[in-house]
Amino acid sequence: MRLLTTFASLIILLGTAAFAAAQETYVNYGQRNEIGGIIGRVFISNEGVNGTDLTDSNIHFGKGLSFDATYGFLFLTRRKAALTVELPFVYDRKTTLYFGLNVVPASYSSIFFTPAARVNLLPREWLSPWASVGGGLAHFGESSTLIFGGPNPGHTSTDTSALELGVGADVQISRRFTVRGEVRDFYTGIPDLNVGYGKSRQHNYFVGGGLVWHFRQF
Repeated sequence: MRLLTTFASLIILLGTAAFAAAQETYVNYGQRNEIGGIIGRVFISNEGVNGTDLTDSNIHFGKGLSFDATYGFLFLTRRKAALTVELPFVYDRKTTLYFGLNVVPASYSSIFFTPAARVNLLPREWLSPWASVGGGLAHFGESSTLIFGGPNPGHTSTDTSALELGVGADVQISRRFTVRGEVRDFYTGIPDLNVGYGKSRQHNYFVGGGLVWHFRQF
């Protein structure tokens, strides 16, 4: 997390400096909108549950197949940096849970929506690294059944705030299309798993890749 934060902060600072140093005025190259489709997985660290006599007292989180649909509007561009306002929407359809006692939900789904600002370095080159910072909402839909069967006595819907911090790179393959690889950390509250594990927030790391379409207007 510290490395991710440092890297993102460095890119944003470099992007800000590039904006201040650039001498040319903004030129509309026509492709000010973008829609990206990314496929990946969400990674969550195992969490230990206190007060059990289990050999393995950790809750293990499966790596759910996830989808990121992002709309972006190019707000400002210069030769060395570009600023985009983006709306990333990430859906993790199922994170399977593993635990030794039949007290936690079998799984849960996740939705992250975090409007953000993204700074791309070297936006007119074939390779453009970027960093993104934003904030919004997260929703967890806990399963109605427990891991070994039976009804879930806890909540099946949890809403919480979310902070987004991401880094990635765009590779241009044509005037209208780029290939994107990204890592986004959604720092959120926790889903209701019917047990306590000593924390109120968690990191949800989305890692994925896909295609971005750039276009003039709708």
